[in-house]
Amino acid sequence: MSDPVILIPARMAATRLPNKPLADILGEPMIVHVWRRAVESGVGPVVVATDDERIVAALDAVGGTAVMTRADHPSGSDRIFEALQIFDPEGRHDVVVNVQGDLPTIDPRVIAASVPPLSNPAVDIATLAVEITREEEKTDPNIVKPVATPIGPGLLRALYFTRATAPTGPGPLYHHIGLYAYRRKALERFVALPPSPLEKRERLEQLRALEAGMRIDVVLVDDLPLGVDTPHDLDRARAILSARRSH
Repeated sequence: MSDPVILIPARMAATRLPNKPLADILGEPMIVHVWRRAVESGVGPVVVATDDERIVAALDAVGGTAVMTRADHPSGSDRIFEALQIFDPEGRHDVVVNVQGDLPTIDPRVIAASVPPLSNPAVDIATLAVEITREEEKTDPNIVKPVATPIGPGLLRALYFTRATAPTGPGPLYHHIGLYAYRRKALERFVALPPSPLEKRERLEQLRALEAGMRIDVVLVDDLPLGVDTPHDLDRARAILSARRSH
């Protein structure tokens, strides 16, 4: 079907948790944990895209692959596209999975779940969501919700993404997980597009693709990975991974 590669953007610029990719979790940098989860997914080769030599060194120390990219990329998508061209200039890999570098507890099966929708040639990009069960998340503007129509078991086609509470009326709401599987050509097209009006208004990059007429399918999964943005999140990630080790 395809020859995917996983790319993990990682940069040091986080303000709420300085040097976030190198934050220690059970004796290893966070970015190494994310790399391990990605390797365990079995999707394909895993490459970390960074602008910092310390992150390259952390991956070298465990036998991982990292490539240096420019420091001035406006988004992770731009960073992984540059890394893709460095790692695979011949274009062997036709599917690119973008895994965020701050998801150290992500279930490898969740990563793998992002790829199958691209077996449909009409789909440009696939992403993930989980049903919202906590009432306060339904109105939290930090929780991005896909507005999407069901097209198969556990599969939706995205019509919109929003920070608002939507859609209205009875029925489930979903929490978007910011992990994407792109057709290589779709990623190339996406990064060449200027930021779109709704993207700028909602501060959601994926709206650029929808506004350009690209199709995004959403896979429903049952595990919400913890994004590490604060010292409290880091403590939670340590506790989760420590509990997994002890089982």
